[in-house]
Amino acid sequence: MDATQRVPRGACHEARDTDAASNFSAREVCQVLREVIFGRCSMTKMGQASWDEIYAGHFHVNADGWRISIYNDCDTLDYCEECVSPDGRRWSFDSGDRFGTDPIALLSTWEHRTLEQMLKDL
Repeated sequence: MDATQRVPRGACHEARDTDAASNFSAREVCQVLREVIFGRCSMTKMGQASWDEIYAGHFHVNADGWRISIYNDCDTLDYCEECVSPDGRRWSFDSGDRFGTDPIALLSTWEHRTLEQMLKDL
C-alpha cells in the first residue's frame, strides 16, 4: 500500500485518493471502524431495524459518510460485507483480500466487543 492509500487518523472526515473508482483494503476499513470505536467519528444506522431485530443478516451503518454493511450472526458481530467511502471507493468481502483480512477480524478483542456493543445500542 502506498502513501496515498493509507487511512490516516481522522479518516472519517478526509478523502484518501483522487481516483474515486479505486478500491481500498480491509485495513483501511478497519481504521474507519477504529475511528468510530474511539469516538473520532459518529455512527448511525441506515434503516429502521435495530441490531436485535435483524438478528441474522446485514446491518447497515453510516460512519460520517462511510457506508458499511456488517453481518449480524444471531446477535453476534461476525464480519464486514462491504464498505463504500464518501468519494465512492469500495471494499467488499470478496474484493481480493487474502483470507483472514476481514476488517472485523483485524480488530483487537476489546475493539470487537466495543463495536458490537455500539451496534446493539444504535
